[in-house]
Amino acid sequence: MHSKRRKSLYCWLGLSPFLIVVLFPYATMLSVALKQKDEIFTFQATWWPSSLYLNNFIELFTERGFGRALFNSIYISVGATLLSIAVAIPAAYALSRLRMPGKNIFRTYLLITQMISPIVLIVGLFRLFAALGMINDLHALIIAHSAFYMAFAVWMLQSYFDTIPRDLEEAAWLDGASHVHAFIRIFLPLCVPGIAVTALFTFVNSWNEFAMSLTMLRQGAMQTAPVKIAFLTGTLYETEWNIIMAATLIATVPVAIIFAAIQNYLLRGLALGGVK
Repeated sequence: MHSKRRKSLYCWLGLSPFLIVVLFPYATMLSVALKQKDEIFTFQATWWPSSLYLNNFIELFTERGFGRALFNSIYISVGATLLSIAVAIPAAYALSRLRMPGKNIFRTYLLITQMISPIVLIVGLFRLFAALGMINDLHALIIAHSAFYMAFAVWMLQSYFDTIPRDLEEAAWLDGASHVHAFIRIFLPLCVPGIAVTALFTFVNSWNEFAMSLTMLRQGAMQTAPVKIAFLTGTLYETEWNIIMAATLIATVPVAIIFAAIQNYLLRGLALGGVK
């Protein structure tokens, strides 16, 4: 028992520099977000504010409309992730399990599409959604984001599906299970770690996307969190770093929470997959 504790202590000591690097931006944001404007730029700078000033967070939600922007980002990111994963799973399964001509060419095409910046297609997307009457519509961003990140999801899932032995599905077929039943009951539970990682990356990419959100959502009430934070920096006479840091801290919390939750779930999924 003592040897395990000693090893654990050595591991934490070894990881402490990396932990400091990871937590330093959050500590900086929290320190500035809890200060008044007069306390930020002083000759005797301090990490901890003289008093906990929570009005920065209150002003964000009551006067700046950041709560609505946060909801818009969550709605778009969750919708784009679900749509991308729903289409990517059967597509990746087909690429992994079926024999078809030109499969390697298609996989290369998927990789090439990731080299194209979304900003190149913004004008065309704007005209397309304007013709469909979907400007200032959150669903337009869900469709656009899922279209851009779907190729990445298919590529990731297809690579993970290739690592799962075909013998498991063939054994289920011999036992009388249909292809759909074997896919849902046998194949998908083993793919949970790969699906979770792909969903996480898709969510983060959609959450941080800026250019398409700025172009498609013209009304202030429809803005996403990254766009709203960018507009907070564009005040006429001064930059309110206390408000900006409070908004940035709030915007990073959902991603950190989802990452931590999925990380724990991945460990359980890997353990279950190994036992099976």
